[in-house]
Amino acid sequence: MLNAVGREIPQEVLDETGKTVFQGTYQFDQYEYTKTTVKAKTRIGGSGSKLESSIQEVLQKCNAHDGMTISFHHHFREGDLVVMQVMNVIHELGYKDITICASSLSKAQDDLVPMIEDGTVTHIETSGVRGKIGEAISEGKLKGIAILRSHGGRVRAIETGETKIDIAFIGAPSCDEYGNCRGVGGNSNCGVLSYAAIDAEYAENVVVLTDCIVPFPNFPADISMTNVDYVIKVDTIGDADKIATGAARPVTDMRKLMMAQSCADFIACTPAFQDGFSFQTGIGGASIATAQCLAEKMREKNIHMSFGAGGMSKPMCDLLEEGLVNCLLDTQDFDVPSIENLISNPKHYSITTKEYADPFCKGAVVNKLDFVILGTLEADIHFNCNVVVSSEGELMGAQGGHPDTAAGAKCTIVITPLLQGRIPTIRNQVTTVTTPGETVDVIVTDHGIAINPKRQDLLEVAQNAHLPIKKIEELRDIAYHMAKEPAPLEYEDKVVAIIESRDGTIMDVVRKRKDKN
Repeated sequence: MLNAVGREIPQEVLDETGKTVFQGTYQFDQYEYTKTTVKAKTRIGGSGSKLESSIQEVLQKCNAHDGMTISFHHHFREGDLVVMQVMNVIHELGYKDITICASSLSKAQDDLVPMIEDGTVTHIETSGVRGKIGEAISEGKLKGIAILRSHGGRVRAIETGETKIDIAFIGAPSCDEYGNCRGVGGNSNCGVLSYAAIDAEYAENVVVLTDCIVPFPNFPADISMTNVDYVIKVDTIGDADKIATGAARPVTDMRKLMMAQSCADFIACTPAFQDGFSFQTGIGGASIATAQCLAEKMREKNIHMSFGAGGMSKPMCDLLEEGLVNCLLDTQDFDVPSIENLISNPKHYSITTKEYADPFCKGAVVNKLDFVILGTLEADIHFNCNVVVSSEGELMGAQGGHPDTAAGAKCTIVITPLLQGRIPTIRNQVTTVTTPGETVDVIVTDHGIAINPKRQDLLEVAQNAHLPIKKIEELRDIAYHMAKEPAPLEYEDKVVAIIESRDGTIMDVVRKRKDKN
């Protein structure tokens, strides 16, 4: 069946998942639904401690079983040590057919691959997969179909009951013996615990792993004792120094810095760039660098930002310290300086992913954004973006908040070089659609700026500012002239993953490449 972005979704996938095809970003606006009921236990009296001695003991108390769904968060990114600690015990105990519902998976979890191959893990629901896990899914080694969701889409899936978590494992830098835990205050701070908040609210069992037990009460708690069943003291939960890895590293590439300046020039020429505007930058280096370039424009015009949102990095925290932004609404910290700023600055607030991006709620922060700056692996002449699948057809990225912020912001700007290596990023059709073009307003490249024809208002102001405006087809032609049009990929019929829209419908599917064994 053909969906709203022109992608053919196989009927057998619709039958297997019980889902429908994507019908448009705003199809479910004003939709009425019933939140899932939550199975919970009481704790009347008792010792006042929830400390347990081992993961194995807690698994038994949580009635671990074959076919269960367990969840994790990824605030430690490539420094995470919680997932493999838990999964190694599950593997040793012989549990099979496990579904992992993680906010994201990275190279830190490469050792899951043998567990995928032997049937310990058969289903994965996540925002993204990188490293060997992405390779394994792309090669068809996962028994079930992987589901890739945005951060907001993950919240929706949990609160509607589509995903039911049996045990949520939360890695917390500090926790008291009764379960109040925080993203700071310990030996290995990760900043916030935003992704885990929905798991703590809806999971049948909630287990906190920490390497730092502090006296009760550990307030203000990111995750409350009211939602925690058990606490386990472990040697270490993560390496904060590995948080700023991959796409979160500071940018030094002159081409990306040039694009960041071009992006700031565009923002500065729009009517929305006025005192009190709101802003978010994505994780890509050029996106982060845009915040630094924009700061110069703000100083020149004596303009202040009302709030900055999303994942935080040092450049955004510097704006807060300088007084150029009134406050930060933080869902994830991309480097150690942003964690330190969260601790020290009272106007640096932690918010949950539900508050940030849930499409099935009465109002999320993404809907209050004036501008969002995002990266992409590919974009096409319809302004569709792909942030998950490589041009070779392999899973290697994450949706994150990309579709959420694009849908909510008044102006969505995507930054990408025209070529990645020798591969065109602007093309006739993206390998996989993760963010629909109807939500993308501007694409900034190193060879010019393309504006979605539906935004004639933005086109007019950009032309008046004498910015290097080109039609998206012109950028495609330049890319193809430089590196030739990519040959179409060949796939098998087997669907290895689905790209879910934030409303739960199917945006696209990922098939097994023919050259993958």
